[in-house]
Amino acid sequence: MGMYFGTSSMNHKFLVMTRPTEMTTLSVILEKLRVKRQDNEFIMSADGFTAPNGKSYQPEDLKIIKTYRFEEESNPSDASILYIIEANDGLIGYSMDAYGVYSNHDDEGYDDFIRKIPVEDRAEQELFV
Repeated sequence: MGMYFGTSSMNHKFLVMTRPTEMTTLSVILEKLRVKRQDNEFIMSADGFTAPNGKSYQPEDLKIIKTYRFEEESNPSDASILYIIEANDGLIGYSMDAYGVYSNHDDEGYDDFIRKIPVEDRAEQELFV
């Protein structure tokens, strides 16, 4: 596992923790998801994670199949995490969160929910072939 710098389409530089032979950015991963029509953002709601189709999911309905962590080069405390998630009905999407000082969520609900989702880490080539 190594750390590499990349630049997003908005010209922000990000540090990505990944395997030494890989280099990626948040915008690259989001574009890969869009191309595969897997750019369904799971949003935290009172009913759990809600997908764009309106369906809500509980942690036991989901699997985290890949996790990416990004840190901005100029400000390491400005970091985000992208979870690639698969629902038990086959829907694949993502949830994104800033962490550290800039967390997107005011309470512990999101963190508690994410921690309850089982992790089945898949190789990137399995996701984007």
